[in-house]
Amino acid sequence: MFPAAFWQTPLLLILSNLFMTFAWYGHLKNFAGRPWYAAALASWGIALFEYLLQVPANRIGYGQLNLSQLKIIQEVISLSVFIPFAICYMDQPFRWDYVWAGLCLVGAVYFMFRG
Repeated sequence: MFPAAFWQTPLLLILSNLFMTFAWYGHLKNFAGRPWYAAALASWGIALFEYLLQVPANRIGYGQLNLSQLKIIQEVISLSVFIPFAICYMDQPFRWDYVWAGLCLVGAVYFMFRG
């Protein structure tokens, strides 16, 4: 059986990335006609929840994973959350570049976790 860190860390990072993606990019759609500082305040409010999930995720994972492994997991999750967000929420077209970037991350995961 896997230690709790192997499922808690990715789960918390996925949730964290959902908040982060909305904080960073959601205002482009929701606050399009408002001043930048209104979008910044809304983004900061959302980002608080991102940090409330991300900090424990990294603290839990750091005991079982090294720093480089934690970072590469974060990047894979970030792209995995961003692509559906861009396509479904922001109405961006699918691009094959998403697939190629994902394959590059698979290679990065391999190198971070081998041996």
